[in-house]
Amino acid sequence: MNQKKICMLGSFAVGKTSLVRRFVASIYSEVYQTTVGVKIDKKVLDVGGQEITFVLWDIYGEDDFQKLRWSQVRGASGYLLVADGTRRATFEKAIALEQKAREEVGHIPFVFVINKSDLVGEWELDPEMEARMAAMNWTILRCSAKTGDGVEEAFSTLARKMLS
Repeated sequence: MNQKKICMLGSFAVGKTSLVRRFVASIYSEVYQTTVGVKIDKKVLDVGGQEITFVLWDIYGEDDFQKLRWSQVRGASGYLLVADGTRRATFEKAIALEQKAREEVGHIPFVFVINKSDLVGEWELDPEMEARMAAMNWTILRCSAKTGDGVEEAFSTLARKMLS
């Protein structure tokens, strides 16, 4: 069996748990649930005829009061780095987390997910910020945990990056 540890990284309340729930169980809830510590789920993917079991580590979000425990990320084969399109500060946090991830766990595949594409009219993302991330050669996808748009693609893209 081909198992891969995948971590969900990002600021507090960007939608990491909602993305995992949408991906694993095809559900979405309007009720906000804070992740305490880490929640682990599994899902089997078929990528080009190859089965991969994603062991998803939904790690609590980093904010001014709570810092990520990098020991939880060690051993990961990849990660989704998540920002909330409606909160510009989460983009700055994502950039800092990606730099810290490289220092702590090395260069492992990741996909940058801008969540809440269903609220694109309220986004605080400007072209300069997106160009800055594109210049860093990040794979950037827009998703909505609420509608499901782009969620499967984000995880599949990460799987393909890990297999290449």
